[in-house]
Amino acid sequence: MVLINENYLKLPGSYLFSEIARRVNQFKAENADADIIRLGIGDVTRPLSPAIVDAMKAAVDEMGRAESFRGYGPEQGYEFLSEKIIENDYKPLGVELNTDEVFISDGAKTDTANFPDILGVTNIIAVTDPVYPVYVDSNVMAGRTGAFNAKGQFDGIVYLPCTEENGMKPQLPTTKVDMIYLCFPNNPTGMTLTKDELKQWVDYARDNKALILFDAAYEAFIQEENIPRSIYEIEGAREVAVEFRSYSKTAGFTGTRCAYTVVPKEVKAYDSQGNAHSLNSFWLRRQTTKFNGVSYPVQAAAAAIYSEAGQKEIQANIRYYMDNATIIREGLINAGYKVFGGVNAPYIWLKTPDNVSSWDFFDTLLNQANVVGTPGAGFGASGEGYFRLTAFGTRENTEKALERIRTRM
Repeated sequence: MVLINENYLKLPGSYLFSEIARRVNQFKAENADADIIRLGIGDVTRPLSPAIVDAMKAAVDEMGRAESFRGYGPEQGYEFLSEKIIENDYKPLGVELNTDEVFISDGAKTDTANFPDILGVTNIIAVTDPVYPVYVDSNVMAGRTGAFNAKGQFDGIVYLPCTEENGMKPQLPTTKVDMIYLCFPNNPTGMTLTKDELKQWVDYARDNKALILFDAAYEAFIQEENIPRSIYEIEGAREVAVEFRSYSKTAGFTGTRCAYTVVPKEVKAYDSQGNAHSLNSFWLRRQTTKFNGVSYPVQAAAAAIYSEAGQKEIQANIRYYMDNATIIREGLINAGYKVFGGVNAPYIWLKTPDNVSSWDFFDTLLNQANVVGTPGAGFGASGEGYFRLTAFGTRENTEKALERIRTRM
């Protein structure tokens, strides 16, 4: 008989956003006339910019002509895109990369979940708490954890609490870890690390031969100085860090799908005999086996992001969303809520009033204000008592949601 991967049996219930969808759908069935405003899942509302659309249309036209048709592309991505990534995203930061260190993919979520394929299952992982669920769930599926315990955590994972006491910033592990997931600007809290703070993590990884899996999907939203946009701005990071980036939020590619992962040749992992191996070659081997690449029209559209018109249009979208973040942040503070984030990230992390549980606050917000957010408990045990709102709604809905919260809650 065929057997299942029993690691899936460790996962509690459904994926966070599936449970949110279930509750919202039930509410809609019982309240058909309700005007629901969704500030929960981090999906964008601004359309693809004209420069991107024009580039994609031109690429599709190329695919319709025999002389310019393209079949299978390189699994690692076309160099015309990786060259633009290096020139525009890294050189201004003083970071030098080669095109074979940049891997184009269909999403940072995909890559953060898949990258551990090339790493041993006995590695001990550390995650911030609260945490983006994919980091944890993908490792559970791979068999890198124990059972889900009464604390709402998995045995075998080192959780690094981000609390009000430490400013929502994780402290260095006090026990041995091998893989460290860091996401800054952070999802869900919206908080950031300074260069000095991030350097402590790089130094820790170098001293302990650990690997940092650095999710920089929201770096384009950084507004303040001394906040690193790439971990490679930190000396020594090329030896110990892999960086994930995405066009989903910055350029509206949530439905178009394009991202990239940087794997420097210096970053190493070790076999059971202590011999070092470059993760760059292993990730290339994994991608060429399990991934057929991102379509040519999508990569051509992504390249247009770096054109003069594309940059102008993308920056306008980022300002739009960060203005929404300011509206939410200031509106909640004026309404008496304790708030984190919303300054360098499109996420606002609020403390629920009167010690109400995260899911109870979700239900109250949905029922009384017809606004959907994300319960903090869905991001980990330390997220209980907190709640996430996103700045990716329309301006009209953002303003309307804050007015409802102010008058109905």
